[in-house]
Amino acid sequence: MSLRKQTPSDFLKQIIGRPVVVKLNSGVIYRGVLACLNGYMNIAIEQTEENVNGQLKNKYGDAFLRGNNVLYNTQKRKV
Repeated sequence: MSLRKQTPSDFLKQIIGRPVVVKLNSGVIYRGVLACLNGYMNIAIEQTEENVNGQLKNKYGDAFLRGNNVLYNTQKRKV
């Protein structure tokens, strides 16, 4: 059985168009659909919800998150 190693770039390409969770260095969490990203980890997400301290603060149609502020991003799991 051969397992192919997946790079972070491979993972990010696979989740474009899917629901994601992005946490910033400040602790603010954004949830939405990953629209695109670039080599600097700048992220554009659609249908965005901004959560601060676990509470929904704002909703945006589109949001642009600067890559140097991103702590992590992950694919949102279905419950």
